[in-house]
Amino acid sequence: MRALVTGASGFTGGALCRLLVERGAAVRGLVRASSDTRALESVGVERVVHDLGEDAALDDAVAGIDVVFHVAAAWRVESLPIETYWDINVGGTRRLLEAAERAGVTRFVHTSTVGVQGHIDEGPARENYRYNPGDHYQESKRDAELLALEFARDGRLPVTVVRPAGIYGPGDLRFLKLFRFIGDGRFRMIGSGEIHYHFTYIDDLVRGIAVAGEHPDAPGEVFTIAGPGSVSLDDLVSLIARILGVRDPAARWHIPVAPVMAAAVLCEAICRPLGVQPPLYRRRVDFFTHHRSFDVSKAERVLGFRAEVPLEEGLARLADWYRAEGLL
Repeated sequence: MRALVTGASGFTGGALCRLLVERGAAVRGLVRASSDTRALESVGVERVVHDLGEDAALDDAVAGIDVVFHVAAAWRVESLPIETYWDINVGGTRRLLEAAERAGVTRFVHTSTVGVQGHIDEGPARENYRYNPGDHYQESKRDAELLALEFARDGRLPVTVVRPAGIYGPGDLRFLKLFRFIGDGRFRMIGSGEIHYHFTYIDDLVRGIAVAGEHPDAPGEVFTIAGPGSVSLDDLVSLIARILGVRDPAARWHIPVAPVMAAAVLCEAICRPLGVQPPLYRRRVDFFTHHRSFDVSKAERVLGFRAEVPLEEGLARLADWYRAEGLL
């Protein structure tokens, strides 16, 4: 396989590159000029420089490629201009799809997010559950997903969409603050703690993406890639506390949502016009108020994919990595 991976220097893209190389693929990574590509170089990944936010053709990136794995996206940064999400996540996806169509690639795997379904009122949600994105990032990812599926529906490209749930694992910092606050006793639960969250361990995720790039029944389909089930925030906090060997704070501290959300709205109103990352924002509060529980049976039934890393083991590996890096 000759594969192109966009976002190759990122957490998910880098892990996918390593897996594909291990499986014998010739891998080309799409990176920005500012990206640190040393890890890619060390495993023999060819690099091509492009900014998906720029209005430039991507024919050189897809030349000679069999399968495109589109992982790159403008990630959630509260100080990022809103239009940037659409320039990169939608405009960049369109240009990549068009280039892949011209090049005659045999498969295009588009990495979306379960966030396009937003808060799950009645879970676990299947892939055909309604769209209900909750912020600019999720709205742009919905638009990009619909665009990719349009190419598949029109017979222009054999496109498969994968939607990861909350991605975690060694090398990622998204949950570091949660681990730190639980570890040093500062954690306070906002709301009931009964809200559910769904995780995807990084090794499982990239296996699922790779399968989507080769299975004959994958084109034209959408697959949620995640662990076997969700976990309540109370249980999650208790689990992390046990891994860290500290007192469980889940049952002791619960803060009402309303005043915290009001403070988040105020922080955004002050910081965004200044281009400053707010210390508190609505999306951070959403973590404590939005249900995220998904049905992963379709990936198992159609692709034969099943997550292998139990949540407790994955969180323990992450804690070990944080300690090894001097972050805890």
